[in-house]
Amino acid sequence: MAFLELHGLTKRFGAFTAVEELSFAVERGSFVSLLGPSGCGKTTTLQMVAGFEAPTEGKIVLDGKNLAGIPARERGLGIVFQTYALFAHMTVEENVGFGLEMRKVSKAERKRRIAAALDLVHLSHLGDRYPRAMSGGQRQRVALARALVIEPQLLLLDEPLSNLDAKLREEMQLELRRIQREAGVTTLMVTHDQSEALALSDSIVVMDQGRLRQDATPFDIYETPQSSFVSRFLGKSNNLSARLDSTGSEGSALVCGSLRLHGPLVDLRPGPVEIALRPERIALVDPEAGQLRGTVAERVFMGNQWLLRIETELGDMLVMRYNTGRAEAEEGEVVGLDWKPEDIRILPVEETSA
Repeated sequence: MAFLELHGLTKRFGAFTAVEELSFAVERGSFVSLLGPSGCGKTTTLQMVAGFEAPTEGKIVLDGKNLAGIPARERGLGIVFQTYALFAHMTVEENVGFGLEMRKVSKAERKRRIAAALDLVHLSHLGDRYPRAMSGGQRQRVALARALVIEPQLLLLDEPLSNLDAKLREEMQLELRRIQREAGVTTLMVTHDQSEALALSDSIVVMDQGRLRQDATPFDIYETPQSSFVSRFLGKSNNLSARLDSTGSEGSALVCGSLRLHGPLVDLRPGPVEIALRPERIALVDPEAGQLRGTVAERVFMGNQWLLRIETELGDMLVMRYNTGRAEAEEGEVVGLDWKPEDIRILPVEETSA
């Protein structure tokens, strides 16, 4: 049995359904991210787990116990909000120890646990400082220490890094993962940031319009998306309309525009499909050697890599090239595009909502 289980979880606000029949499981000690665009229901899901919202249908089971009817304050969960919600008039130590004081933990035990929590987040030297005199990353770590000091069964994170600048955010991703692993606490995080979910998570639950679209490890969800939505939402992707002619032991035969392509074996019937191809899987070759010919319309240098937009007969294609110390193809240059058949992902055509 998984440590946290959601079974058919549904939340309606009047005629609007925010979360619909959501089911997934979280293993003890793992880090799971709820990922999706704004309004997909991920924060509402977190609030139901926390006890701030009551489900319309379904149930939440934590360590074998149904949480129905248990108030938020009695669930024993650690929560870190987007704004950190620190008390400005309290020192770091006082902020971290607040939950323990509310639980009437003895002074000696409070002191021990506060010291351990601050040591975990590497802030032992700032215990007497006030939040206003700290950086965003330091305040975020204080919020984490406050959530962890009560020794929660489950840690809930609601966009915890969204208020940090880009460089600090990357640094804090590593720090957050270290803290979670050292604490060994089961963690459920809400984020709309794909790179954050990929970097931090043991598994990712992708949501859209209140429903689960895919639940898998970061590698599997990126490499083998099960839908056009997931392939587009997780990283950059070239998605093209195609027709599946046949599929067998030697792979799949596809028609895309005027091109005949080969792809991997799939469990789909012949007919309209969508193919997805990651930009980093496309090689630039001689114009006469590739499977597709195009003209470089745009070239952007991103430090460790180049991003090129190439105009082709199938439409614009994105190509990602790692920086090897030399300039890539110039704008206006005609190039060939090539890729391996196994790098194509063949996806069912999705119905568009009215």
